[in-house]
Amino acid sequence: MKSSRLVSVLLLLQTRGRMTAAQLAQELEVSVRTIYRDVEALGAAGIPLYGDAGHAGGYRLLDGYRTRLTGLTADEAEALFLAGAPGPAAQLGLGSVLAAAQLKVRAALPPELRGHADRISGRFHLDAPGWYADADETPYLPAVADAVWNGRVLRILYRRWREPTDVERRLEPYGLVLKAGRWYVVAGPGPRTYRVDQILRLTVTEEEFVRPDGFDLASYWAAYQRDFHDRLYSGRAVVRLAPGVTLDRAADHRTDTDGWTRVTVPIESVDRAHAEFLRLGTGIEVLEPPELRDRIAGTVAELAERYGNSRTDSGD
Repeated sequence: MKSSRLVSVLLLLQTRGRMTAAQLAQELEVSVRTIYRDVEALGAAGIPLYGDAGHAGGYRLLDGYRTRLTGLTADEAEALFLAGAPGPAAQLGLGSVLAAAQLKVRAALPPELRGHADRISGRFHLDAPGWYADADETPYLPAVADAVWNGRVLRILYRRWREPTDVERRLEPYGLVLKAGRWYVVAGPGPRTYRVDQILRLTVTEEEFVRPDGFDLASYWAAYQRDFHDRLYSGRAVVRLAPGVTLDRAADHRTDTDGWTRVTVPIESVDRAHAEFLRLGTGIEVLEPPELRDRIAGTVAELAERYGNSRTDSGD
């Protein structure tokens, strides 16, 4: 819609400063001619907008001009307040800052959108950690966040799972990631990933570092997760599933004549697969690998003997 695009042009100029018609057109995925018409419409509406010609030219707003957030739709206002997670912000030392920012945004919203924002805040709450996981203690999280923001090198004592467990590291912190209630810092050189709750000692140095050009935190994390998944599920099992039974990560589906489905499933280990597959009871038959099939067969035989003896004893 033209009205929403006009608001987008206005907000882009307000947040980024001078932009050319070509840059605006690329950002909004429209033609340069459309941007020319939009700029004329904004000027006719009284927006203090002017353009400069030449190599360093472009459109910009009159210095000091700010628009109120009347261009927000109801859905955008709801999403804005749903995205404000008070728990993580407080852990980062930004709880009061988030509260103040939301207060200012709420005050700038027109009454009808303010009602939407209040309603979404009162009806949805984000609680990322799982039920059965204790909250990680992350006393150094605000210091790590500050170093990320200001480009300061960290020296830490870090606890890892293999020997030697406690090691000293020099980190160039590129960014923080919150995954399932647990904080990770992505840091150079490398980069590598560290759990913030495993930092035993931390010193923020005066040394500054330069973040690598082109480094994208979201892209790095997506690749890291894919690599972690591949390393975690290094084995494979072939199983048959009863009608209606499904397994995550199953591939190579093939239906047998009896209606059961034969699939290949990545597994972390025989021990983990043994526990996972037993939960499906009679809805699964393991075909490969042989050691997993034998392990489950032994467990089933032991259970059958135990419950058979229990039934005999109760009859006496």
